[in-house]
Amino acid sequence: MKLRLLTFLALLCLSVLSLSSCQTQGRAEADKSKVHVGIVFDIGGKDDRSFNAAAWEGAKYAAEELPIVLRDVEPGDPTSIEPAMRAFAERGYDLIIGVGFAQTPIMQQVAKDYPNLSFAIIDGAVPPEEQLPNVAYLLFKEHQGSYLVGMIAARKSQTGTLGFIGGMDIPLIHKFATGYEEGARAVNPNVRVITNFVGVTDAAWNNPGKGKELALAQIGKGADVIFTAAGNSGLGAFDAVEQNNKFVIGVDSNQNWVKPGHVLTSMVKRVDTAVYQTVKDKVNNAFKGGVHVYGLENDGVSYALDKFNESLIPSEVLREVNAARQKIIGGEIQVTDAMAK
Repeated sequence: MKLRLLTFLALLCLSVLSLSSCQTQGRAEADKSKVHVGIVFDIGGKDDRSFNAAAWEGAKYAAEELPIVLRDVEPGDPTSIEPAMRAFAERGYDLIIGVGFAQTPIMQQVAKDYPNLSFAIIDGAVPPEEQLPNVAYLLFKEHQGSYLVGMIAARKSQTGTLGFIGGMDIPLIHKFATGYEEGARAVNPNVRVITNFVGVTDAAWNNPGKGKELALAQIGKGADVIFTAAGNSGLGAFDAVEQNNKFVIGVDSNQNWVKPGHVLTSMVKRVDTAVYQTVKDKVNNAFKGGVHVYGLENDGVSYALDKFNESLIPSEVLREVNAARQKIIGGEIQVTDAMAK
């Protein structure tokens, strides 16, 4: 255990969000009154401009606005996640946040071992009987936001063929794919959607070369708008559409700025809001374990519209999409949740 702790502390020195140097003691004297928050990213890293980046934005904002001490770790591989999480726990961190569903079984075990600490897992869905009182499970209605960008994609397409690139072939990513296709078919019943996944292991989130390869293949089959839900791998699709004058739809974070003129919109998943709110609750002694769901009704998912893409989407399309948004919130439109099947 000491070896794990020393390894973790070395990582902390490289990733500390602080002006002070990395310290080996549990808590610096001046910081004892502050809430200590540790966040463990998935292997895509906090600079993936997508899922991890959204979590990091929420954590950074919390550090700016709230009396907390924030530390983070970017594991180089899946085997480094548990040592990092346990090192935070051993040092008595008040709140430990795990980024990504893959960390769920690890967090479940660590949280059992440290019942007096608070934990939060993004995309960590577990059966009700397995939920722990000291863990907040932060879930999102990705299928709802994907439905809206599917409508936009189908209206923009000139070929009637769309693409979808998922990262890891798992039920969570099928939520994006299913919602996207249902939204597209709502405005064009004859639309064709080509679906591919980068892989079946954690490495699928961090392979932009494969993402580009899949995007080029879809473009070769007629796809002129591609929605990517693949983390860092999805950035390869951005290069592909730029080189072929097509469109891509970003995911999780607002990625409209990445390739201006070629990013039709982004399906924004407000991981940043969920992280910030969880930290705020902990600071205010209002932390609650259990499931916390973010959907269209509380702006947990949406589509991004800004100076980079407002000229790409006609106003009549926006009106149609916003009308559908209200119908989904009101229950008039039911979008399939692929994970609930």
